[in-house]
Amino acid sequence: MASTLAEASTATDQRYVYRFGGGVSDGGKGDRNLLGGKGANLAEMASIGLPVPPGFTISTEMCTRYYDEGGQFPQSLRDEVAAGIAHIEGVTGKMFGDAGDPLLVSVRSGARASMPGMMDTVLNLGLNDATVEGLAATSGDTRFAWDSYRRFIQMYSDVVLELDHGAFEEALEIAKEDNGYFLDTDLTADDLRKLVAEYKALVEQQWGKPFPQDVHDQLWGAVGAVFGSWQSERAKVYRRLNDIPAAWGTAVNIQAMVFGNMGETSATGVAFTRDPAKGDRAYYGEFLINAQGEDVVAGIRTPQYLTKAARQAAGAKPASMEEAMPETFTELAKVFDLLETHYRDMQDIEFTVQQGKLWMLQTRSGKRTAKAALKIAVEMAEEGLITREEAIARVEPQALDQLLHPTLDPKATRDVLTKGLPASPGAASGAAVFDSDTAEKRAAAGDSVILIRVETSPEDIHGMYAAKGILTARGGMTSHAAVVARGMGRPCVSGAGSIAIDAKARVMRVGGREIAEGEIVTIDGTTGEVMAGAVPTVQPELSGDFGTLMGWADQVRRLKVRANAETPLDARVAREFGAEGIGLCRTEHMFFDAERITNVRQMILAENEAGRRSALEKLLPEQRSDFVQLFEVMAGLPVTIRLLDPPLHEFLPHQEAEFAEVASAAGIDIDTLKRRAAELHEFNPMLGHRGCRLGVTYPEIYEMQARAIFEAAIEVAEKSGAAPIPEVMIPLVGTRRELELMKTVVDKAAQAVFADKGRTIEYLVGTMIELPRAALMAGEIAEVGEFFSFGTNDLTQTTLGVSRDDAARFLNTYVEQGIYAKDPFVSLDIEGVGQLIELAAERGRASRPGIKLGICGEHGGDPASIAFCERTGLDYVSASPYRVPIARLAAAQAALAAKG
Repeated sequence: MASTLAEASTATDQRYVYRFGGGVSDGGKGDRNLLGGKGANLAEMASIGLPVPPGFTISTEMCTRYYDEGGQFPQSLRDEVAAGIAHIEGVTGKMFGDAGDPLLVSVRSGARASMPGMMDTVLNLGLNDATVEGLAATSGDTRFAWDSYRRFIQMYSDVVLELDHGAFEEALEIAKEDNGYFLDTDLTADDLRKLVAEYKALVEQQWGKPFPQDVHDQLWGAVGAVFGSWQSERAKVYRRLNDIPAAWGTAVNIQAMVFGNMGETSATGVAFTRDPAKGDRAYYGEFLINAQGEDVVAGIRTPQYLTKAARQAAGAKPASMEEAMPETFTELAKVFDLLETHYRDMQDIEFTVQQGKLWMLQTRSGKRTAKAALKIAVEMAEEGLITREEAIARVEPQALDQLLHPTLDPKATRDVLTKGLPASPGAASGAAVFDSDTAEKRAAAGDSVILIRVETSPEDIHGMYAAKGILTARGGMTSHAAVVARGMGRPCVSGAGSIAIDAKARVMRVGGREIAEGEIVTIDGTTGEVMAGAVPTVQPELSGDFGTLMGWADQVRRLKVRANAETPLDARVAREFGAEGIGLCRTEHMFFDAERITNVRQMILAENEAGRRSALEKLLPEQRSDFVQLFEVMAGLPVTIRLLDPPLHEFLPHQEAEFAEVASAAGIDIDTLKRRAAELHEFNPMLGHRGCRLGVTYPEIYEMQARAIFEAAIEVAEKSGAAPIPEVMIPLVGTRRELELMKTVVDKAAQAVFADKGRTIEYLVGTMIELPRAALMAGEIAEVGEFFSFGTNDLTQTTLGVSRDDAARFLNTYVEQGIYAKDPFVSLDIEGVGQLIELAAERGRASRPGIKLGICGEHGGDPASIAFCERTGLDYVSASPYRVPIARLAAAQAALAAKG
């Protein structure tokens, strides 16, 4: 279906409108690129006989054209939309703009990738001073009609006219206060009629014109607003955070309104076919009687539970849908099961009940936490609903990050302030902040923060991303805060009704206590608890569904996964997470230890080889001990050790006391040392005297390190019976001769140690490919080197001519303007840097068939970069310890994708 529709629209360059409902489905679930996820699924639900209000979708192609043509609509689209409205009129028997029996429509966005809360919606469109009377007459409910008109003016003024939303909220609150009401539903028809008059006056006051009464003007205003919201700041931020291309655009869905606010037999709700937080096979969701959809998701009213079991578990009193509307709930449960089986995935569903009749408004694959994603994928595979390969593909590798970090220690003392709803699992501690801009600033300064809001809105996306956790006073389990936090993997506690937030004083009050901005709080998104102070954590349990899925992934992946680690702790964590060796041990990190930095500085500042060797002799036993500890953890596995790489200036003393300490240890005067330090100064040290250039100039440094490596390896081999496999990596090589000289130093050290110990071990000498010249000359370099490890951090900065330490200040602008698809230091620049890697791999294999090829930059933990490594045929990737499981799963998905 997708290819047919796409071909048809391209062939004529005319068709932009696709109908659904009333026995018609112009599209289906395979058309999400053209119709967006919502439009494709509405058409699909209609085609399988579910009760879907009739409507039509304006395709994503129109969104692209809308921007290309300066925000204009072609006449052909206006004609197609008129035909679409006629389709809805034909099915419903109501006429758009008819004062006697009006058709009302909703106008909703629908991108191909779900972007909850990021784009605009307008409900009850088609109401004006005449049609509201017709709606009152045909529905027999005057209050309902004026409530719908009130909602429409408020929403249209906010979304389309871009007026001050707060002014309308304030008018509503005053209307309730003046009458002594607590809930919106307490307002009578007369109250609402007066409120509508106030709203219209606000529009004229702020907009300078009366509220639009022509229903067609209303419609085109709303369509333009939905397309416009695709380029809103919040949508841009969300797309950047979720790697959604701006070129995709959004569709617009125009659909006959059905009303959940027509009294006690009407309702609206949001539901999941399984628990999106834990993954349990149980219906999960909320509903409200006599309400419209925004009431549930916006947190304006506290929703009720869907099932009796969920209500009882929460200790809630208001009746569940299962109890209040048993017949409709039974029908809804059947729809849940049908949709999950049809789509073969957990579904996120929106529904409305209008005077006892169930209507389905949306279904999509539900956002879920990593824990839920694992459980759902594993259980669906075990149920036979999907295959194991599909289960592997269902879990987003990056989402595993949620599972790989500590949670609150259950035995720790907790100073519990209050309890809200456990909206997104996990736990976090941080400084309390009360607005998103502050959260972003403090996080950028290195602080951990908890964002505390009455309720979040889409404009808070940047603060939610910056925060370690989110706490809201209002909102339910399907509120904006909950949905977005789950998608981001942030812990969230919502609906903590006992907290009062004073935004001006920047303080939170709860139970007689005050928490000022900057004070530490802890939230537990699994229990809903909010605590004062920081609470200790415990390491995660990586068994159960996690272990099962990772086992399946390991069976299908081809790429090996190693870790970047230089401490025993990092090495142990990496092994626990399934690392198959170390792909990068940065030896310079060992040199910064406080107890040995003086000897390192003495070695650097020495004026001759004898002075350097004297200092290196002191460093040898400590360096050997470093390697013994690593090899013990990695016994029997390969360990790639990069010899000293950074510029020497990084080790130099700066304070007077440091110079005095080094002078005393070396037995020379301070002035001599300072002169020597000045001689070593470099204007561009990252491109200066570093890497193998140090080894060429001072071969005794690499000689000491090689000796320490081989002595440690033999010691561990003798103790454990499982010899590690050292892979000695020479950094920053650009020529064959550099590697040849350094390999001679390493081999000579190895032979000396083997002769001394009376034992040999297997080892390799290779290089890190991190310079464009090295990639181009890989054929010659491979004649000497036995392995290549692509150091993509430096290869990226030397290829692009961009400093990774300073680029953050402009790279976001580059990504937003499409210069780079993603930050090239986060996800590999496949077009440029990737081409060099492919070239080096090809030329290296031509000179040395079977040469071992790996990648050890930060890209080794990035799924998109791992997919490139699979396509290029590399042997392994190496990632930081906590990203090893991410790399394992991404490697499995890449292998499955390669098979097609």
